[in-house]
Amino acid sequence: MKLFTNTSYIKNLLLLALLLLGTAAFAQEEEEEEGKKKFSFSGSVDGYFRANFNGLNKVIPDDAGGSVGPTAPGTSFANRPGFALGMVNLIGAYEGEKVGVVADLVFGPRGEEAVFGSPLGSANIINQLYVYWNVSEKTTLTFGNFNTFLGYEVISPVGNFNYSTSYMFSYGPFSHAGIKADFDLGNDWSIMVAVMNPTDFTDINPFSEYSFGAQLGYAGQFLNFIYGKQGFNEVLVAGVPTDTDIKGLFQIDYTGGFDIGDSFFLGLNATYQDTDGVGFWGAAIYPQYTTSETFAIGLRAEYFSEQGDFGAIGTGVADSDVFEIALTGNITVGEYLKFIPEFRLDSASDDAFINNDLEASKSLASFLVAAVFAF
Repeated sequence: MKLFTNTSYIKNLLLLALLLLGTAAFAQEEEEEEGKKKFSFSGSVDGYFRANFNGLNKVIPDDAGGSVGPTAPGTSFANRPGFALGMVNLIGAYEGEKVGVVADLVFGPRGEEAVFGSPLGSANIINQLYVYWNVSEKTTLTFGNFNTFLGYEVISPVGNFNYSTSYMFSYGPFSHAGIKADFDLGNDWSIMVAVMNPTDFTDINPFSEYSFGAQLGYAGQFLNFIYGKQGFNEVLVAGVPTDTDIKGLFQIDYTGGFDIGDSFFLGLNATYQDTDGVGFWGAAIYPQYTTSETFAIGLRAEYFSEQGDFGAIGTGVADSDVFEIALTGNITVGEYLKFIPEFRLDSASDDAFINNDLEASKSLASFLVAAVFAF
């Protein structure tokens, strides 16, 4: 009886050990599998207060049913007077070892301006929606709607040091729909090629025309190209289809930057865009100095020049130019919240703004402070 009991005890121990080993192996396999497949959720919320020093800060209705003001630069997003909303940005991503998907949703005024070229279904909601396939360690294919690869700045305020945006960013592409292939060439070299809808038409292509993009990168410096017709290639004249003489848009853009010491970074951007003699060119520097874990100060100094009457600056005069400078602070509070005070001066070659006396002016000085919560 005693021998039987001991034998049963040993058998039970062996069985328990096998169960534990099996459980451990299963848990390890699950951990390895989870390492290959990961779901993440992130986003941001932002708002701001803005006021002009020498420009109209309110809307004044007129007796013809129109209105004048408020005064703001001709750039995107941070242009509303008083306390104003930015956007809510929600990003869900599923990343596997070989394939993944990103869904990037935007709500609010900044989001509406960012996705203006998406008129069907996704209007004012989808900023990015794409799938990707890591074909190999050196090659990735991306299919869907993705933000542009041109320019130094991005749509989300989380990705920018300055809260207001430059003229070059505001009038370059925001987003593309299509397919792109990224290749890691080794030794810090990379190349990307893309076939896309016309610029910012992210959920429809009404023109039956396609744009082509490319990017050459080396050690954080990028040379970007885009070319393609952006309109209808034929129209109806008295009910008869007639070819149009629409020209292709061409843009070349350099984006990069350098760390100069542990605390100082210098960002750089230069761009040139042309469509049959109408377009723009410009350059900007972005020096940024980090004084501590909670404070950094930076500058954007930009020169922007139009070809023909492009209309970005708002002078109504062909070949206008503008110099703008934005002095910006980044104050970090805790893990998620950042306050961004910013002084900005825009100085144009011709009258582009309305001052407090309702007179045309070549310059505009303004101030804003934004709050950006990122999680």
